[in-house]
Amino acid sequence: MSNKVESVQREKPSSIVRVLQMLEAATLAERPLLATDLADQLEIPRATAHRLVQTLCREGFMQIDPRGRLLAASRLETIANNVWFNARHKLERQAILRGLADRIGETCGIASPDGVEMVYHDRAEANWPLRINLPVGARVPIACTSSGKLYLALLPEKQRRRVLDSLTLTRRARNTLVDRKALEASLDQIRKTELGTDDEEFIDGMVACAVPIRRPDGQLLACLFCHAPMVRESLEDLAAFADNLKDAAGQLSGLLNVG
Repeated sequence: MSNKVESVQREKPSSIVRVLQMLEAATLAERPLLATDLADQLEIPRATAHRLVQTLCREGFMQIDPRGRLLAASRLETIANNVWFNARHKLERQAILRGLADRIGETCGIASPDGVEMVYHDRAEANWPLRINLPVGARVPIACTSSGKLYLALLPEKQRRRVLDSLTLTRRARNTLVDRKALEASLDQIRKTELGTDDEEFIDGMVACAVPIRRPDGQLLACLFCHAPMVRESLEDLAAFADNLKDAAGQLSGLLNVG
């Protein structure tokens, strides 16, 4: 009997394992969970779940919304992005981007959401003397860029509405959509086609398109974009490469399943 009790005690997950299990459960859930949901799902005492959740929130890995539901916070989002954007698959990503840029003839890159901004990661530059320089590490707004608008468009409707309620729509270029209804109409169309568009909305004289790069569970990880100066391409010209962009995004998504 004593040996059996000792065996059960040895198999009891440590606090570190519990924390990892909670992060896994919270990020895999289809809806935001409460601490009590995690306790029930993982079969741990509710007091323990609340204590571990408080630690995760204090350290910046999780955050609690006004209804008490758990959401990923900045440190967890950074880890998730770094896992994919580290050097492990950089060669493959660059090869895919380079092939796409050569096919389209314009600069292509990857941007991921970070709060109300999109952050540029990998890029493959167009081989033209005239090009628009938005370097790796650049941060751009979500409401007037092709990647940002795609991210907004693919959010659940209620979440998108809450984000737009909080955003100030600032004019940045001649065609920036500063009217809420006009922006929502554009986002509705983008949601249908899954093709983000920027028709001189961020920078005068620049157009851009973007498609989603998805995680294995179908959730958005990042956006694959292509932009060009209007002296070479119109928005319609870039949009004609939508299938090429989506094929390349599928290849990039496939890297997430590579061991």
